[in-house]
Amino acid sequence: MPLVTSTEMFKKAYDGGYAVGAFNVNNMEIIQGITEACREEHAPVILQVSKGARAYANRTYLVKLVEAAVIECPDIPIVLHLDHGDTFETCKSCIDDGFTSVMIDCSSKPFEENIAITRQVVEYAHAHGVVVEAELGTLAGIEDEVKVAADAASYTRPEEVEEFVSRTGCDSLAIAIGTSHGAYKFTAAQCTRNEKGILVPPPLRFDVLHECEKRLPGFPIVLHGSSSVPQEYVKMVNENGGKMPDAVGIPEEQLREAARSAVCKINIDSDLRLAMTGTIRQFFNEHPEKFDPREYLKPARANIKEVVRHKLVDVLGCAGKA
Repeated sequence: MPLVTSTEMFKKAYDGGYAVGAFNVNNMEIIQGITEACREEHAPVILQVSKGARAYANRTYLVKLVEAAVIECPDIPIVLHLDHGDTFETCKSCIDDGFTSVMIDCSSKPFEENIAITRQVVEYAHAHGVVVEAELGTLAGIEDEVKVAADAASYTRPEEVEEFVSRTGCDSLAIAIGTSHGAYKFTAAQCTRNEKGILVPPPLRFDVLHECEKRLPGFPIVLHGSSSVPQEYVKMVNENGGKMPDAVGIPEEQLREAARSAVCKINIDSDLRLAMTGTIRQFFNEHPEKFDPREYLKPARANIKEVVRHKLVDVLGCAGKA
């Protein structure tokens, strides 16, 4: 099937009590690992591209790689989504390039300005058959060009969501309930340590989520900054020359709980990057004589695939839902 929008995908997810995985992509191996897992688990998927990924890989190459995935996986629905578009011009460019979904992120701007720019994007997108994700509330952390200090983050105000959605016409809404961008999502001061000395992040604000859900019945909610930062890959990185102290993510049981509610899309990126980086570091430590990218990228791609498979089955609950 051709690329699709997320409209029907989110309706099924909302009614079925699961979430669709939105995975950030920037090269062939990551796209292959994601879509092969989704094809085998018969799961819908959102492949999302950040502004930084478009600059790194070239906008044409990325679209063509996703088109190749559509050809190789004809039986699963695939959305091509812009992640964290920061201007109307960026969103327009992606719509014109064939994206089926875009995010306009003006969450750092005043409420009225956020509404005005989001509405502008919605009008252009809907005229071209494309859906729009918007954001209220500000997540901490770093993801490509999105950089927000912990003290500058703000939870979504549930009392604003109805007016925002009504006035913008957006198709889904990303909210801030305590998730955070990047592999270093929380400072040590924000966390506690368990009996094993491992950092435990503060719990997500499900009260904010459920209040937004109550005010927007049937409306799809999105969570950004929701990588769980698998500790086996943090360990693999550190044991093979890396330095990633205190990298900690969102507990998977909390993400599964969110997926049972109005959350229809959960963004995951750092987990895949960790799997790739850890595997490559380990490969070179074990095979210092090797130099062929096909040799070290093959196991990296295989581990990305297994991380995605685990997310589909055990966290998102979307396996078998394509």
